[in-house]
Amino acid sequence: MNLLTIICFSIAGLIHLFIFALESLLWGKPFANKVFRLDELSAKEQRLFAFNQGFYNLFLAIEVFVGIFLISSLQAVQMGLALAAFSALSMFAAAVVLLISAPHLKRAFLIQGLLPLIGLISLAFEL
Repeated sequence: MNLLTIICFSIAGLIHLFIFALESLLWGKPFANKVFRLDELSAKEQRLFAFNQGFYNLFLAIEVFVGIFLISSLQAVQMGLALAAFSALSMFAAAVVLLISAPHLKRAFLIQGLLPLIGLISLAFEL
């Protein structure tokens, strides 16, 4: 795995960890409400959904980091490549679903989907 792919996948993982924190730990707090443009009542009504959604983001981040670790350990390179690539593909696919379902959230699509896509393209050129 080349350096560009590692950087893109790693930053994408960090972004998903941040989203996990916003959705599962900080939901309803002023900062998270501002990020998601929610009022207090809307945040309260959506709390359970956001909590659950946050864990999806956590699991995607863990998967990409475990994949990178497996590649770097040289013990399970193929498994690491598959895991990291599948996680990045899932991140990108989720961002596409977001864009299709809420076109006004183009910025969120770019934040969540651009780095996994660049990393996947970089990986494809390496293989």
